[in-house]
Amino acid sequence: MVDTERYQQQLTALRDTIGKAADALNLPHLQEELGELKEEMNAPEFWGNLERSTSVTRRVRHIENQLEHVDSLHARCDDVEAMLSLLKEDPDEEIAAECETEIDALRADSDALELQTLMRGEYDECNCVLSLHAGAGGTEAQDWTQMLYRMYTRYCERMGFKVTINDILDGDEAGLKSVTFQVEGDNAYGYLRSERGVHRLVRISPFDSNARRHTSFSSLDVAPILPEDDKFEVNMEEVRIDTYRAGGAGGQHVNRTDSAVRMTHVPTGTVAQCQNERSQIQNREVCLRILKSRLMELRMREKEDQMADIKGEMKKIEWGSQIRSYVFQPYTMVKDHRTGFESGNVDDVMDGNLSGFITAYLKMQ
Repeated sequence: MVDTERYQQQLTALRDTIGKAADALNLPHLQEELGELKEEMNAPEFWGNLERSTSVTRRVRHIENQLEHVDSLHARCDDVEAMLSLLKEDPDEEIAAECETEIDALRADSDALELQTLMRGEYDECNCVLSLHAGAGGTEAQDWTQMLYRMYTRYCERMGFKVTINDILDGDEAGLKSVTFQVEGDNAYGYLRSERGVHRLVRISPFDSNARRHTSFSSLDVAPILPEDDKFEVNMEEVRIDTYRAGGAGGQHVNRTDSAVRMTHVPTGTVAQCQNERSQIQNREVCLRILKSRLMELRMREKEDQMADIKGEMKKIEWGSQIRSYVFQPYTMVKDHRTGFESGNVDDVMDGNLSGFITAYLKMQ
């Protein structure tokens, strides 16, 4: 027997969720902004300013994707409504199965739309730079850093983000000592900003001949890549620039010239480096963007610290400084210490399925 009433209730709930998400996105304002941007794009001198044209076209693409997403969900709801009408007239198991499959897919897409409405931060729409650094523990911590790098790159693939490696330092025996990579995509910083912090791994070490349990730590830093026309500027007189030969694969030109660039902001000690590009000029441009992003992130943290001083000190309930623990031994579990959200499937999380933890954190905000 086909339960059309249950399908109808689920569809009504989905329409309500989509409607609330659309209201939160403020679609009339987005359509108005889209019209203004397209009018600006039609100006003869628009394409003469590369930085502005790049920023505008990226914003136009972002708004169009949001509007198309909402319209697509409404259209799919209408299709399900039509299938339900057919089922009421002539119950059919195949149509019922198709209807249930489409409702499940709609639920996942509507949840994704609802998550987009949480991207209200000042820089959530920006691309971002992620930096992983191995903690104490030698080869075990370096292997854990490589595991995290694979986890985040797999997550970015799932989300359709583009990943570009800026700097990478291999471990002594295995893994990575550090890696810096750039993530480009809609709301990339908004999705990944919650991952900043120390990540803890507990497992039987494959590098220990006695098969003892080891605890490893790796830190992740996430910084937004600011738009080129942002008012925040770096005083280059306070920046020390060092050049050196790039390591690893790259060919004769890269390895025989000082193409790699390291920039140090002397007052704060903030360091950025890039050796991925073939020329020193390109590495300088990328390195400056990374440095600018990290200095902006530092300024944001200072503001948060000032607000924390005003609110007063709040003691943490959990021990240690980690934001998340990945426990392979004595049992399989991943737990986010900020939200209390747990997953019993470590393999799923390590394969890049971080959506549950990211969603749980963003809903706290």
